[in-house]
Amino acid sequence: MTYDAKEHWESIYQTKKPNEVSWYQDKPNTSLKLIAGTDLDKNAGIIDVGAGDSKLVDNLLDIGFRNITVLDISPMALEKAKKRLGNRADAVKWIVSDLRELETDDRYDIWHDRAVLHFLTAEEDINKYVEVIRRFLKPNSYLILSTFSENGPKRCSGLDIKQYSEDSVKELFSDFEHVKSFEEEHLTPWEASQIFIYSIFRKKGDKK
Repeated sequence: MTYDAKEHWESIYQTKKPNEVSWYQDKPNTSLKLIAGTDLDKNAGIIDVGAGDSKLVDNLLDIGFRNITVLDISPMALEKAKKRLGNRADAVKWIVSDLRELETDDRYDIWHDRAVLHFLTAEEDINKYVEVIRRFLKPNSYLILSTFSENGPKRCSGLDIKQYSEDSVKELFSDFEHVKSFEEEHLTPWEASQIFIYSIFRKKGDKK
């Protein structure tokens, strides 16, 4: 990245309301369906990276998940989410970090990334992120990715992005089992169309 990522995203969350950013979803139905489709129990460790003040955490708490981590580079984004949740925020682990530099003793059953990967445009940053995912996912865990497709935008939030196809995402995670990929249209709060590609992978069990 050639810009100060923390400064950029902190400015976004300090100056914009939730429904003033293009990725806003009142209810993240597709992510919820994909998480439910893993058939993991409610004690499964879920991390939502680059979450901003997404309502995914609210919905996961609503349906009984008890081991949720929310990560973002912007302290303001997480404070907004905590304020919205009130006392329920105490049931969530919050991490302020650049996801490329994540350090934690925890390991996860589900890694959820909606609209983060495409902001990494330098090969070095992409490779760092892929290694972080490999490091912190448990064997036989799930990776759920949603990124701009080749039919999607070329810029977002004032930044250049990297578009993906099913093949290019699979190439990044060639050592994972690819479960499925599909494109989906997202409508921004101002009714602009954005095409995302969702991909679900399973990390293979460690070799003995």
